[in-house]
Amino acid sequence: MSDATANATDAPRRGINLHVLGPVLALIALIVLGAMLNSNFLSYGNITNVLARSAFIGIIAVGMTFVISAGGIDLSVGSMAAFVAGVMIMSMNALIPSLGVGVPLVIAGMVVAIFAGCAAGLLNGFLISKVGIEAFIVTLGSMGVYRSLTTWLADGGTLSLDFAARSFYRPVYYEGFLGISWPIIVFAIVAILGELVMRHTPFGRHCAALGANEQVAQYSAIKVDRVRMATYVLLGCLVGLAIIMYVPRLGSASGSTGVLWELEAIAAVIIGGTVLKGGFGRVWGTVVGVLILSLIDNILNLASIVSPYLNGAIQGVIVILAVVLQREGKSAK
Repeated sequence: MSDATANATDAPRRGINLHVLGPVLALIALIVLGAMLNSNFLSYGNITNVLARSAFIGIIAVGMTFVISAGGIDLSVGSMAAFVAGVMIMSMNALIPSLGVGVPLVIAGMVVAIFAGCAAGLLNGFLISKVGIEAFIVTLGSMGVYRSLTTWLADGGTLSLDFAARSFYRPVYYEGFLGISWPIIVFAIVAILGELVMRHTPFGRHCAALGANEQVAQYSAIKVDRVRMATYVLLGCLVGLAIIMYVPRLGSASGSTGVLWELEAIAAVIIGGTVLKGGFGRVWGTVVGVLILSLIDNILNLASIVSPYLNGAIQGVIVILAVVLQREGKSAK
């Protein structure tokens, strides 16, 4: 193992502290608080609804964990999701005359979504790793591009999936296996695979090494550009996967689809303990972060504590506090 990889993977093993246990304790506290405020909070219907609705952000956040741990950022995932959803819906509508409404049409739509997401991630990754433009600038620009393209494709309105196709596709979101909906199952699989890749593969170690010190990573024979580009491609593919789960829920997409998804994904990653400047990623922590944000949103809605329009503001405050705690943790070492 190279020095860069060893330093990146050994840094978080200096002891189990509040920085590690904090997200888990916060999640437990939220569950207790929710149960105290509303008797329906722990009901099967509410829990499965929260998990299913958080699956989209969760799948994307797993990919964001790799991007951030490698020292990058992606502000375009919400707009990318809207664009991928729009392209998927238009493609499925166009293919109905030739494929009909059925399994082949759904599979074709899924392939289009994955391909579109991977292509969008590849474009971001190419501009960042090969052209050398800052990730913040690239993804800020592509955020506007994808959002505008979606609005243009919808002619300022909404792109809707054909009614018959929507009815056939609905079970992908609303049904599942053994009482667990497919979005929850897919999210769990993605999270498990993501944690295994981050912890037990060269790619995961290289992401951490790249985020910790790019120059040292280069000296350690890590192909920096290839690893960085791969993180954005992975994120784009997971955006496509999330959209496969999202489209059957509403059967439509518009310029407002995916608004603030980038904030939620980044917030979940930071809350979960991944270092904002890179060098260390924790997929299981990201899952905890996703659940924390989802439960906060659910508790606020059930208890009517504040207006739901303030949820974005609350998430922003949580991100700031998480970064502050990370800095205090570093200064205490």
